[in-house]
Amino acid sequence: MSDQAVQIIARGARAEAEAAAAALDGDPATEALTYSILEEDEDRGIWRIDAFPNEPEEQAAIEAVLRRYKDLRVTVEKLADADWLAMSLSGLPPVRAGRFFVYGAHDKGLVPPNAVNLRIEAGAAFGTGHHGTTVGCLFAYDRLLKQRRFERVLDVGCGTGVLAIAAARTGSRVALGTDIDAPSVRIANENADLNAAGARFVHASGLNASVVRSQGPYDLVFANILAPPLVALAQDIKGALKPGGIAILSGLLRTQERRVLAAYLSRGFRLERRLHRDAWSTLTLRRA
Repeated sequence: MSDQAVQIIARGARAEAEAAAAALDGDPATEALTYSILEEDEDRGIWRIDAFPNEPEEQAAIEAVLRRYKDLRVTVEKLADADWLAMSLSGLPPVRAGRFFVYGAHDKGLVPPNAVNLRIEAGAAFGTGHHGTTVGCLFAYDRLLKQRRFERVLDVGCGTGVLAIAAARTGSRVALGTDIDAPSVRIANENADLNAAGARFVHASGLNASVVRSQGPYDLVFANILAPPLVALAQDIKGALKPGGIAILSGLLRTQERRVLAAYLSRGFRLERRLHRDAWSTLTLRRA
């Protein structure tokens, strides 16, 4: 870990920002980076990338990628020695995505009576519902629930656990989440307890762990990760699904749709729907 945490910010036109984000995904030194990209100023057409490196080497790699785009204005800001993640989350409003209302402890007095209320505390995990990929998955899932329920659900790369918890709270008998990050698994299980949800989260890499196989095949698989692992896991996700099962994929930019879709269509999936939020895409696919 670097001596003092920093935030790298890049601002510019949408095309430049999306191209830079795609380059971050494609560079081996930064492809596992968690970052955000969003429209900061609609009137001026300004888009913004925020990245939080964990190591000096990662910081240097991120800056090297971003500074290749001459029309982006790149700045590096030091973060104060405080729980900046908790402070930033405390200022985020709750999120409504169809029937789901996602909130933190600071907004527990605002929960509506006519929603599936999900209290999610992020800690060091990804997925509060505010990011375009997470809320896109919730909207896609909400639409599917209007036609059917899903008895067995798997969430690959669960982060805070919000997606599997949403499944457990809407009738799924099995709601299993996996993550390669042990702190995320702990946080997800804590969130399941907060929501009295019958979701379970385990530390596992990929879909071949015995605990994952023993609960399958699944009616629905969430995978809100990054484009490269989405492509790499296409065959494994197919194998985890029942025939006719649904995959909700996100964590990819609109510019990466074609690459991810090609990997799944070539394995017999059919595109049911795509949803765009900010620069991000969420794909709903059905296994043949």
